Amino acid sequence: MTDQPTAPDLWSAIDALWAWVDGNRPLNGKESLLLRMLKLSEEVGEVAEAVIGATGQNPRKGVSHTWDDVQSELCDVVITALIALRTLTPETRDVFTRHLRKVTERSLGPSTGVVPG
Repeated sequence: MTDQPTAPDLWSAIDALWAWVDGNRPLNGKESLLLRMLKLSEEVGEVAEAVIGATGQNPRKGVSHTWDDVQSELCDVVITALIALRTLTPETRDVFTRHLRKVTERSLGPSTGVVPG
């Protein structure tokens, strides 16, 4: 038996991170909302930078990242996206689950039983 690290509940963690980010925002209103959405682009750019660094595609820098760095950056994208979604609705879990079910059924067919209902 392997010891798995105990992960925080995804949705509780997203709510807590959202509250922290929301409580520390320098702007209010539409500007704050727009910047929250733009943060996603920044994080996706960091994924690209890590992939370029892991493959050594920048001749000036060479191999500057690892595939573990890419994994971490991808996780940052997911977390940032869920915080952005939480910014739009407190029903983040329900909205995400419904959308995931639609995408799964559209891609894999109905009644796959992959996404809990």
